[in-house]
Amino acid sequence: MSLWWWLPALIVMLAISARYAWWKPALPDDLPRVLMYHMISPQGTSKKHRGLRVDPTMFERQIAWLASNGWEFVTLSTLTGGGFRGGKQVAITFDDGYEDNALNALPVLQKYGAKATLYLVVDRHNNDWSVKKKAHHNTGELAAEPKLSDTQVRQLIDSGVFELGGHTLTHCHLPSTPLEQKAEEISACRRVLEETFQTSVTSFAYPFGMFSAEDVDLVQQAGFSNAVTTDEGIDGAGGSMADPWRLRRIKVSGKDNFWAFKIRMRIGFRGYL
Repeated sequence: MSLWWWLPALIVMLAISARYAWWKPALPDDLPRVLMYHMISPQGTSKKHRGLRVDPTMFERQIAWLASNGWEFVTLSTLTGGGFRGGKQVAITFDDGYEDNALNALPVLQKYGAKATLYLVVDRHNNDWSVKKKAHHNTGELAAEPKLSDTQVRQLIDSGVFELGGHTLTHCHLPSTPLEQKAEEISACRRVLEETFQTSVTSFAYPFGMFSAEDVDLVQQAGFSNAVTTDEGIDGAGGSMADPWRLRRIKVSGKDNFWAFKIRMRIGFRGYL
């Protein structure tokens, strides 16, 4: 009998190992995890932005798992204020300001005693910011996605669950924005959010995760105390120090199964494919 029967099985196993990297050793629990979410909503029929949409049922399963496994929920201000090494801590973050953060995420976070940081775009309504990164992304889907009203934002803050972070005025593409304009985008977003919602805004998220050293300087000059990126990973691995202006996050994708989520919590990313 030919021994080639095992080749397809080997190929499948190698593909799974590359996609999920289950074999990599877990990073220590005393390295805080920062999770990145966008929308908490059903996938629907559109194939666009599927990774940005985490189903509410899956979201609750993730938060329940974190709570039952001893993770302490903290905000970014608490995490960075403690020197970014406070033990088994997880900081949940939401980018942009979608209405489902209030409708679907808040009740779950309240149920499990969780905290979160919301990086809010000031000019978020009817704003198709996806085209600012790539002009052909002009489907209008993100513009049509319901965003949080100011009243809902106040409810999130008053709940004691959410703190606010800055995400520019318009979700601009920093690399292609002139210096004076992006300086205003960064500084004014903090000023407007603090004045509108009467709350402290100390953390910033780079739109699209794209920024330069110049942009880091502008964030510092605007009075923020830290900034998060979309770079995947867990800061502090290998004894390295976390850079408070380039904090990495663990991407939580709507395309992932629950196993993938647990792998991301272990090593900071899902795999190599």
